[in-house]
Amino acid sequence: MFRKILIANRGEIAARVITTARRMGIATVAVHSDADAGALHVALADEAVRIGPAPVAESYLRSEAIIAAALKTGAQAIHPGYGFLSENPGFVADVEAAGLVFIGPPAQAIRAMGLKDAAKALMQSAGVPVVPGYHGENRDPAFLAGQAAAIGYPVLIKARAGGGGKGMRLVEDPADFADALQGAEREAQASFGDPACLIEKYVARPRHIEIQVFADAHGNVVHLFERDCSLQRRHQKVIEEAPAPGMTEPVRAAMGRTAIQAARAIGYRGAGTVEFIADGSGSLRDDGFWFMEMNTRLQVEHPVSEAITGLDFVELQLRVAAGEELPFRQEDLRIDGHAVEARLYAEDAERGFLPATGRLTYLSFPPATAFTHGPVRIDSGVRQGDEITPWYDPMLAKVIVHAPDRASALARLASVLDECRIAGSTTNAEFLAALARHPDFRAGAVDTGLIARELEGLTARPPLPPEAPALAALAALDLLFPSDDPDPWRSLTGWRGWGTAESHVVLAHGGERLDLRLRQLGPGEFAASSPLGETALTIIGHRSGEVRFVSGGVQRTAHPVAGPGRISLFLDGVKHDFSVPDPLSGGTHDHVGGDAIIAPMPGLVGPLRTRAGDRVRKGEPLLLLEAMKMEHVLTAPRDGVVAEVLVAEGDQVGDGTVLLRMEAEVG
Repeated sequence: MFRKILIANRGEIAARVITTARRMGIATVAVHSDADAGALHVALADEAVRIGPAPVAESYLRSEAIIAAALKTGAQAIHPGYGFLSENPGFVADVEAAGLVFIGPPAQAIRAMGLKDAAKALMQSAGVPVVPGYHGENRDPAFLAGQAAAIGYPVLIKARAGGGGKGMRLVEDPADFADALQGAEREAQASFGDPACLIEKYVARPRHIEIQVFADAHGNVVHLFERDCSLQRRHQKVIEEAPAPGMTEPVRAAMGRTAIQAARAIGYRGAGTVEFIADGSGSLRDDGFWFMEMNTRLQVEHPVSEAITGLDFVELQLRVAAGEELPFRQEDLRIDGHAVEARLYAEDAERGFLPATGRLTYLSFPPATAFTHGPVRIDSGVRQGDEITPWYDPMLAKVIVHAPDRASALARLASVLDECRIAGSTTNAEFLAALARHPDFRAGAVDTGLIARELEGLTARPPLPPEAPALAALAALDLLFPSDDPDPWRSLTGWRGWGTAESHVVLAHGGERLDLRLRQLGPGEFAASSPLGETALTIIGHRSGEVRFVSGGVQRTAHPVAGPGRISLFLDGVKHDFSVPDPLSGGTHDHVGGDAIIAPMPGLVGPLRTRAGDRVRKGEPLLLLEAMKMEHVLTAPRDGVVAEVLVAEGDQVGDGTVLLRMEAEVG
């Protein structure tokens, strides 16, 4: 077994690998960019080496710097994690040329599966069923449009070198094909350095089911059952589960055999995932699934398979890479219960899932294990105080639950998500909880289009309860928690010698101004008047930053988190953000719209679709903004004329930067 390994990655997956290596008595080396110098994975490792500035091209994609770090520290092997260089066959060759071991498959296996068109051709020759489409070399737009027409709409345009939804477009109307192809090619070039795309038939109600495989260097190949990854948005996985709902033993056996066949066809070794598209219009069938791609690495969602098998996949990777045989055969494996994983992101579900940034001023998860088995497991690569930057994927944590059955697992997942409390950045926690409670999902009626169909309901916020601004106002006035000042006069907060104490507080919520008047009626007793009505509150207890209160005869718990100029209040599983305006500024600190087109996040300005003087219609694309390697289209807020364009293609802009201005409306 290895004495020391280097992890060529960052964040959650680096911390995951370090945790297992430490349990096995293996020393670890982390690498980091300047932006990650104080990151969790750096603190967990025995040693750490700087490899460059924040941009990934200058740090985590610098294979020569990573290999030099391994040689410098005496590491014997390199674990690539997922993403970055994990599926780069050139990196594997360079690692092995340096006399190091790559903890993953051989370079030829990665190369065989690296380009989707070549992979599908190889699988066809091996007798594996594939989705109908064009996987050839002709990149001419007119030719590809003709192929799309021959296949039949709707079609999917997919980057041949990519994954994770990048460089992918669904086209339902032939008139949209040209623009969709250009957008997919740009995104593919930015993400993978290869603009080439393939065309596939789009399955109307597809289910995304993948099979986990493991192979050693002694000819043993097994599958570790399936995961259902059908809950997706923009072709990116959101919630994954194992086993797949509605799976039967005959279909599982057929998928498992096919996955093993695919792995053997390329001489695979280590952990891999064979992904299939299945027809979700009815029951799963053993002739109703098709090969989509193979991920030649550990998957983000691997913990759900670990939960139902009781295995540690990173330990298996290390043992296989060290030359050991797999310690089991196919007949030894069993499924235990049901597991579900939700990806907790810094993103704004109400604004089209735009990536969010910010400093994590407060971070609290419910009791859970980390990077190992448990009924609740939360794998995270961030800590309170960390900053979410635009440089890397904005995943904050993976929330994994394990229970005896699917219904119990989904109920547990929703409850755990309600208890995840994060301030300083917008997250998708409430969206995920709503998804876990969605009746179709709970019933197992899943397909990749469910989120898009139900998006409005899944992202709708409940009405603001009148208790929320009242509690936020009390927090702003420092009246929620008893004072620990020994001075008896200082502890008389809100006391008046001539009548009831009354205070006036102005808050902003969702761009709206809220004027509140608060009266203290007695110890812990308050009455609040706001645009939402009259509210009476009695504070009856405190514990670990939580407030127990009574309103309308019902006891409840709230968790206020105060920051500079802001109050985040967690109440009934919902986070309510309030800003506390500076009375001298005359504003509310919230972004305002009007005639300015404002960058919703830090990013790189892409192609401009308009110029000063152009007349545009509401919803018409104005420019592209690239953030975290995804393209975001900014559109006209109304009909009108573009007054000025304040940026140029290639400009790096910050959150809130004014990009364009519209001429003021007359009348």
